Amino acid sequence: MSREELINTTRAVLAKAGFDISSIINLRSICFDLVGRKDDTLLIIKVLSNIDAFSRDNAEEMKTLAEALKATPLLIGETSSSGPLEPGIVYSRFKIPIISNETLADHLLEEVPPIIFAAPGGLYVKIDSEILKSIRETQGISLGTLAETAGVSRRTIQMYESGMGAMIDAALRLEEFLNVPIIEALNPFEYKGEKNPEKHEMTGTERTESVALNRMMDIGFAITPVTKSPFEAITRSHRTVILTGLGLEEEKLVQKAVIASEISKIAEKHSLIIVEKKRTADSIELTAVVTTDELKKIDDQDELTDLVMSRSTKK
Repeated sequence: MSREELINTTRAVLAKAGFDISSIINLRSICFDLVGRKDDTLLIIKVLSNIDAFSRDNAEEMKTLAEALKATPLLIGETSSSGPLEPGIVYSRFKIPIISNETLADHLLEEVPPIIFAAPGGLYVKIDSEILKSIRETQGISLGTLAETAGVSRRTIQMYESGMGAMIDAALRLEEFLNVPIIEALNPFEYKGEKNPEKHEMTGTERTESVALNRMMDIGFAITPVTKSPFEAITRSHRTVILTGLGLEEEKLVQKAVIASEISKIAEKHSLIIVEKKRTADSIELTAVVTTDELKKIDDQDELTDLVMSRSTKK
């Protein structure tokens, strides 16, 4: 299956599951292909036929975007050097969850979540550590008995009770012995990032290579520069988050603004593109257009925020 077919399959599954899903992001050197939202779940998605082609640079930018937008980065793939991605298994690379379209469809459309995750050393399952410990203590079962049953050490049982994943055969033996389901379903949309968007931010007197972004910092915005996105930065004030592009190439300006508009709508943020020359319209779809001259005259982040909000609501 071609990558385009894979992407269209991903879009179809998400749409059928009720996600508001973006068009395919057709810009070169962009770290993601799709953005989708349903309720509080916002996904930033890359789709690759072979997941070995997933680069660390792309992963790092996807994580930066995810942390700034409170989203989950997700890689959809078909194969790796080890062979096809198996259904019902969550893989990972650079700490980003990876699943196949089949697993995505099972999870969203059939309500059959994955229960196995791949990690160095093999395949594992997540054990409900609280249930395991509670049953052991209430029934007076020793660590040694459970260790012998599972074929592991006493220390390993203690680590299971602390939340460590278990090899599949060991977990199944424990379930059979206790006669209680202790294997938990996985949520492939659960992302345990740093949850610290400020880590990548620039503020105050720090400088970027962009005069416009530096001006935004001067009036109080925090700037997270990005290089593999259809905009140049994520800017944050005390009131809002703005996807901020720079209209340096006239032929790409409208395309970038339209893409940023669609993403901002799905992500429930605002989008802005800063240009040198005044255009006839104050917005391109939902992306506000502000000139560098206008920006120079603004001395307060609230003033720029109000301007962006006003212009980004015009169609």
